[in-house]
Parts: sequence; C-alpha cells; structure tokens
Amino acid sequence: MEVFHAHFTEHAYPMHVHDAWTLLIVDEGVVRYDLDRHRRGTPDDTVSLLPPQVPHNGSPATPHGFRKRVVYLDLTQLDERFIGPAVDAPDIIDPVLRRRVGQLHTALAGPGDEFEAENRLALIAERLRERLRPGPAVAAAVPDHGVAGSLRDLLDERLTTGIALAEAAAMIHAHPAHLVRAFSGVFGIAPHQYLVSRRVDLARRLLLDGRPPGEVATAAGFYDQSHLTRHFKRVVGTTPGRYAGPARSG
Repeated sequence: MEVFHAHFTEHAYPMHVHDAWTLLIVDEGVVRYDLDRHRRGTPDDTVSLLPPQVPHNGSPATPHGFRKRVVYLDLTQLDERFIGPAVDAPDIIDPVLRRRVGQLHTALAGPGDEFEAENRLALIAERLRERLRPGPAVAAAVPDHGVAGSLRDLLDERLTTGIALAEAAAMIHAHPAHLVRAFSGVFGIAPHQYLVSRRVDLARRLLLDGRPPGEVATAAGFYDQSHLTRHFKRVVGTTPGRYAGPARSG
C-alpha cells in the first residue's frame, strides 16, 4: 500500500493504529515500542511485523536515533488469522527474510521494476506466513515444470509489454509465490531476472542495428532510458551508449 523511509533522532510516535500490516527493518539504531501492552524492540538484523488495528508507539532507543524502511501491506498479503501470532512475536530473526525485504525496497526505488517487486513481495508474504504459522517439516517439492514452462512462454509473449504477477498467476492457475518458486527451481533464475535479461538481449540487437538508446529503451520494454541504462550496465558491464559506439561508427 505504501513505502516509507525515515531517519528520526528525537521524534517519538504516540500510541496509534494502522489499518495495514507494518513491515519494517531498522538500518541504524534501535527502536523501542509497546505493542499490546508489552515492551518490544528491534535488535540487530530483525524484521518487525506490526499487525493492523493493534495499538503501538515507537521511539529511539539510542541518542543517535534510528533509520528505518517500512512497507505497509494490506490484508490480501496477510489476513486476520495471522494477527494473533504477530502480536505474540512481532520481531523476527530471519536473515533471509530481512535480505528479501531490503531487495524489495531496492526494487521499489524507481519506476520500471514493478514485476521484480511483485516477485519479491510474493516470496516475502509466503515466508511471513510460514513464520507465523509453522508446520511440520516436509520434503522438498519437485519442481513444477509445467507451471514454469507456462510462465516462460507468457513472459516471452509479453516481452516488451510486460505482465503483472497476479495476472500471470490467474492465467496459469497457480499461486503467485508457487509460480515464482517453480520458475526459479526449473530454470535457475527468478522470473523478473529472466524478463530483464531477455529485454537486455533485445536492446543489444537494436543498439547494434544503429537505433538510439532512448528509442531502444521503449522498444525493448524498459520504462525509460535511465531504466535501460541501469539494467544494461549491470548485465553487460557498460552503458548502452558505449556499447553502441562501434555500431554508430560503422
């Protein structure tokens, strides 16, 4: 629903409630807060999940304050069944989850990476549900080649126009998180990484044909030239302009 980044040195939140889940990581400092009349805190490397409609406050626990990143999630990600377990244990020590939350914030930092953000959010929500509702250990699932192949065909078909993860899941009749896991398990690459790499390959061909980077960005499915440059440099190791230099010079 919303992303919020803040650095507070003195501000203290009074008791308040949200109508959404508050998923936060603290990058510097420590936050002290009360939730359901219990004193809580955010020690190093934790992920805090504050449930909707449960009063809480918050204040710096050190003289230097704290720096935090927050994602507010609606009840389509976690429904009311998980509120009780979250009240009992809101601070989760899980390095994998924390890393994924940080990656989600990075994906949300600029336009054009919405599909990546949807992929990361689906895995985060799934891991939160697993942590809040632990069950018996089960054997590793066999990769679902049919679902993975269907998603690859769909991504190839929508290479330049793109598709939302929820729409893809509905078309393939699979849960979004299962779709991401099946694709990654079969092909060894996340769906958003596959889509970006295919778009970069298309951009390379168009650049070598002599088309300007600004035109190539749109034609290859990127949001704008800046979006193309960021991913192109990460994949190819140089900017589109430098890559296309030999082609322009003949």
